Amino acid sequence: MNDKLQQIDTLLGELNQYRANENYRITEALEIEYTYDSNRIEGNTLTLHETDMVVNKGITIAGKGLKEHLEAINHKEAIDFIKDIAQKKEPISERVLLDIHAIVLHSIDKDNAGKYRRVPVIISGSKHIPPQPYLLQPKMDELFQWYEANKDSMHPVVLAAQMHEKLVSVHPFIDGNGRTARLLMNLILMQHGYPIANIKGDNETRRRYYETLEEASSGDNSAFVEFIEDVVIQSLTYYLKIIRG
Repeated sequence: MNDKLQQIDTLLGELNQYRANENYRITEALEIEYTYDSNRIEGNTLTLHETDMVVNKGITIAGKGLKEHLEAINHKEAIDFIKDIAQKKEPISERVLLDIHAIVLHSIDKDNAGKYRRVPVIISGSKHIPPQPYLLQPKMDELFQWYEANKDSMHPVVLAAQMHEKLVSVHPFIDGNGRTARLLMNLILMQHGYPIANIKGDNETRRRYYETLEEASSGDNSAFVEFIEDVVIQSLTYYLKIIRG
């Protein structure tokens, strides 16, 4: 186990001592931050305050499109969905993944929500070419076989990071791959007692996120796993700072 994973285990142990002091308002605020940042990575222009207004108060923001509103609402509903799956200790399966994606694209793209793409795609700014549509089902079968083979032996953070990266590499959906991969990653983390790991949407974090994903597509995902380890450390540290008061 590397030093970062040891640090993560220590931080999670500290957090578990404070779990009795958890407040739903803190959790709600962190979930809004996660929704804001995850959508920001994909180009959504709602501010953090606007995201809160849309999700928690049902307010329409002047000058912002319907799609951006729906992206915020849907993402928060997807968080609620994965929280429920984690609390019930339901197994992570292909069906769960498709349900997450269906929520992400609900009312945005009804023809593709919860369904694998039927056309070839390219990823803007990447040299990686995702598999052709006829290869998607075998690739997804392979992904979940890998998960089943490693879920009980691999460190949860490494497992979550690798599932994230592998799903993005397959790029099975016409849209919403990034949001869905980050939600799947967090579902795995939640099942192991972690709070949400939030990849920030600022330019520097987004640059490192995409660069390490691109490197992983060439066969070496170690930099991406390390990036996610850093994200988990930052998120645990931030959560501990808040919960300690």
